[in-house]
Amino acid sequence: MATDTTTAPAPARTPRKVRWWRRPWIAPLAVVTALFLVSTLPRYVGLDPSLSLVPTDRGPVFYPALVTHILAGSVMLSAAVLQLWPWLRAHHPRVHRWSGRVYVASALVTGTGALVTAQFPSAGVAQQVANTLLSVLLLATTLLGYRAVRQRRFGDHREWMIRSTALAFSIVANRFWATVLIALYVPGALTDPEIGFGAPEIEGAAIASAWVSWIVNLMFAEWWIHRTPKKRGRAQKVR
Repeated sequence: MATDTTTAPAPARTPRKVRWWRRPWIAPLAVVTALFLVSTLPRYVGLDPSLSLVPTDRGPVFYPALVTHILAGSVMLSAAVLQLWPWLRAHHPRVHRWSGRVYVASALVTGTGALVTAQFPSAGVAQQVANTLLSVLLLATTLLGYRAVRQRRFGDHREWMIRSTALAFSIVANRFWATVLIALYVPGALTDPEIGFGAPEIEGAAIASAWVSWIVNLMFAEWWIHRTPKKRGRAQKVR
């Protein structure tokens, strides 16, 4: 009597459902990003230098580079939120991949614009160095993440893109740190309109914020990457 040794095909693997409380930060991040864009973007879409949050009298290159940086950065942050959304990654991988491509392209434009504007600091060389380093690191981590995914090194891709995203959101963190540091350096600046750009205390706060905003984010990213080493091995096996 013949024995049927045919092996039934393995059932398709369904994406594991990620409960919202296991990713409690995605909704607040999306809200903060939306509020940041709503409060910032309208000042630049009309291409009116008088509406800029920072002085634009720094040469003919500064304002075009600033607008490019902000418009591309808005796309970058929006794409980053989609990239960080676990449900979208699990259930709509094609959308995840395309939003990743949009993120990379917009991050490269954003970083290039930031690299140009960094050469026209309002608070001197220390701020220039901080913003230049941030721009270079954003470009480098994004390119390394893109190269890793092209080589199917998904674990490395994840790590580099976490770093890239942390650096991308430093502009949002900068608003928080600038307010905190101004309150520490010169509390009167929050209520006195006479104290503004050019005041030594404001420049000190701007310099400190330029460094803290991306260094703290990058430190958090490194902690996030290395908090569970086993995840790296699992990530390499995905796809």
